[in-house]
Amino acid sequence: MACLLNRSILVKEMEEKERETVRRVLVDSYQQFEAVFDPERWTDYLNELISSIDHPNIDKLLVAKRDKEVLGSLQLFPSAEKAYTKWDVQIDAPIIRFLGVHPLARGLGVGRELLKAAISYLETQRAASVFLHTTDTMEQAIKLYESFGFIRDLSKEFYTDDRLIKCYRFELKNGG
Repeated sequence: MACLLNRSILVKEMEEKERETVRRVLVDSYQQFEAVFDPERWTDYLNELISSIDHPNIDKLLVAKRDKEVLGSLQLFPSAEKAYTKWDVQIDAPIIRFLGVHPLARGLGVGRELLKAAISYLETQRAASVFLHTTDTMEQAIKLYESFGFIRDLSKEFYTDDRLIKCYRFELKNGG
């Protein structure tokens, strides 16, 4: 990854020709969490990450770039039912999944720009709120979400594999 300083971050929808690059950057962004999973669960999670780029229910797959270099991505789904295959979560509102920023691009505002673009898009769709799920393992992501204005929604949280899956909600302007 080249030097990233002093160039603007552009967020747009993924182009088909970027699919494999986006997939690789997403896997690289989550690689740091391998140690917190048991090996079998990590393999399952890694496969979920890899296949997520091809999920048929993605509403928008946003990509953050500087020049032609992919720095990160974010997936938007119309509802929990469309986003999650393994979890029975009742949320009839947009869902953010797999926000990932390449390790060499962290601290440059890439995640914030992806969130801003997602929120901007959802506001044009007149959505009232957007949700996401995360775990305590993803401390930096939680700090980003909270600084952006996401608030915990305890009513949409659950446990899986003895791990609390936290829910965060962001209320959109002019939504609903």
